[in-house]
Amino acid sequence: MLKVGVLASGRGSNLEALIRASRAGERLFEIVCVISDVATARALDVGREAGIATYALDPGQFGKKRDYEARIVEILKTHEVSLVALAGYMRIVGPELLSAFPGRIMNIHPSLLPAFPGLEAQAQALAYGVKVTGCTVHFVDGGMDTGPIIVQKAVAVEEDDTVSTLSARILEQEHIAYPEAIAMYAKGRLSLSGRRVIVKRSETNA
Repeated sequence: MLKVGVLASGRGSNLEALIRASRAGERLFEIVCVISDVATARALDVGREAGIATYALDPGQFGKKRDYEARIVEILKTHEVSLVALAGYMRIVGPELLSAFPGRIMNIHPSLLPAFPGLEAQAQALAYGVKVTGCTVHFVDGGMDTGPIIVQKAVAVEEDDTVSTLSARILEQEHIAYPEAIAMYAKGRLSLSGRRVIVKRSETNA
């Protein structure tokens, strides 16, 4: 079973979805630890309530970013993590993590990348006037939401949408897309060709 470590900074909604998915159906992966850079993050409570090892790390307590990330890597390796999932983790991943888990870090973003990277993607979409937005699961590289795309789910923008209503509908799709991407990884269905993620056909569709 694929062992997944989750980095989170906020409420843990996607973490909850991943935990549910990991404990249902084929049981292809397991969330073995949750690490947060915010001691009060609800994601830590979500992890504890699910019986998962949790860690709160204050980046300010470390001299340099590489020291902070080295501690994260130490925890992940202690739990024999094979894949790292960012779930509302509000920091750009640095060289320490990237080199320790090359091609093995995923993130989810509330837009159809490469459109609207960074913060407040839903507000960006409304301000731009797009008719369709959505969410993207991608592998993480050194940039901000620039890594190779794995899964995308489209969400129509309604004329009366607010940031709140649009965010809620996108979040529903995030809860589908993220477990789907990790399940494909667990089955060995993902490979990289340059910037392109190749998804192998499943046995049932072969």
